[in-house]
Amino acid sequence: MNHADPPHLAYVFERFPSFTQTFCVREIQELRRQGVRPRIYSIRDTRDEAIQHFPEELIADVRVLPPREALRDAVRAWKDDHTLPRAAALCLRHWGDLPDKARVYEAAWIAHDLQQLGPHAPRHVHSHFAGVGARTCWWLRKFAGLTTSFTAHANDIFCPPSEQQPAFEKLFEDAALVVTVSDFTADQLRQRFPTAAARVHRVYNGLDLDPIIAARAQADRSHAPGGILSVGRLIEKKGYADLITACGRLRDQGLAFHCRIVGEGPLESELRAQIQALRLSDQVELTGPLPMPEIIRRLTEETQVFALACATESDGGMDNLPTVLMEAMAAGLPCVSTRLAGVPEMVLHEKTGLLAEERQPEELARHLARLLGDPALCETLGSAGREHARAHFAQAETSRHLLRTLARYGQLRGDAELHRRHPGLAALQRRQWLGRLTSPQLRLGSTKVRGKDFDLTRFMAG
Repeated sequence: MNHADPPHLAYVFERFPSFTQTFCVREIQELRRQGVRPRIYSIRDTRDEAIQHFPEELIADVRVLPPREALRDAVRAWKDDHTLPRAAALCLRHWGDLPDKARVYEAAWIAHDLQQLGPHAPRHVHSHFAGVGARTCWWLRKFAGLTTSFTAHANDIFCPPSEQQPAFEKLFEDAALVVTVSDFTADQLRQRFPTAAARVHRVYNGLDLDPIIAARAQADRSHAPGGILSVGRLIEKKGYADLITACGRLRDQGLAFHCRIVGEGPLESELRAQIQALRLSDQVELTGPLPMPEIIRRLTEETQVFALACATESDGGMDNLPTVLMEAMAAGLPCVSTRLAGVPEMVLHEKTGLLAEERQPEELARHLARLLGDPALCETLGSAGREHARAHFAQAETSRHLLRTLARYGQLRGDAELHRRHPGLAALQRRQWLGRLTSPQLRLGSTKVRGKDFDLTRFMAG
């Protein structure tokens, strides 16, 4: 694609790229492969994070906002010399002295940057998580005339901080559409926000499955029998205490196995103590974090069964659609997990794996024992899981699904190349612009943001 082409849409992230949110990187990369080049903004600078091998050309395209004080100084200077979009200046005049006005200033900075593109500026902006990025986009919508959308994931749905609840409701009220990553959360959101139900859409997170599938095809599986693998942060919602307890039951039954748990986190000391107390040091290993190529090697060469004992945390947090289950399925492994959130949409009980109720280590142990003792069943479930992953979680298809959904409700800018690659989009673009960057889109008299039902200070907090 010609990089001189105007961007089709914008993305606003709180942090991008981030090693904890590689699904966002995959989404952007696949959109670019499909001829859609977003303009990318990151509110925080992530260059000090642990480095993953993110493509240099992608990192070069990220527009990182300045630190807070520098950002405010720049926005105030643009306001004083009348180069800030009029509606943004008007917004700052009314709300620039709030205790926390960071979201307004971030949106004003982005609006000024978009204004430099003139008529080629994108008309739609998308973000991930119902948090800082989405709230910045809410202001951008108010004074830049863009349509907005966001993808809600897990904890931003299951346990948003109570002080941000008004913000969550306002984001839903004003978004052109809301994407979420499982049917489970889509149903929850439709019930919670019935007036916005028609604008809630499920689009699965995707994964580039081919490298894992290819690695499995070439793998030496001689060390796989008896191998149990689990991957994730050592936190409550991963259910590792239950998995370790289940391993104790397997040992008591005299089964030969070795369980490796890959990851790090705040529960490491507690889990090591549990392993010692149950005398499982010969059977259960905490490996610490491993690079992705090594994880793939262990998935494809050393594992008979993949296990992830997802559980609800004390504050209501839980996994929704764990990417690691997709990776295990792509590797042709049967998965043992729990009936929680979107997990049953990936692990189909008795078809692609086996499911237990959460926090039921006895049931987990029965499922693990059954699979360890039946290699033919492992092969049947694993093969079905690989095909299920191909059909529903391939990155190319999930990104096409997202693009079609955004184009239906938003204002994606089209060009000849985009329409050639995605001919169905042309009809979806025939709608009127909501406004242009240089026009005053903020209607102070008609919005309810200062009304009794919406606490603006809470909305902007954080």
